[in-house]
Amino acid sequence: MDTAHDTDQRLMDLEIKSSFLEDLVDSLNQVVIRQQQQIDLLVREVKALRDQMPEPGQAPFRSLRDELPPHY
Repeated sequence: MDTAHDTDQRLMDLEIKSSFLEDLVDSLNQVVIRQQQQIDLLVREVKALRDQMPEPGQAPFRSLRDELPPHY
């Protein structure tokens, strides 16, 4: 009788651990999904910034010394 009770208790403990692990995996999966969405957004933003920059050699060289500050 004792071994049946021990087996039942061990099985219940394993089921509890399994459900906690399943919840943890789901939570971690949601974190990975959010991080991938953020990475995708950042990649699009970097691409947009690169598209705004002139190609090397196309824009004339501008020196900051040639530009007057607004108070002059």
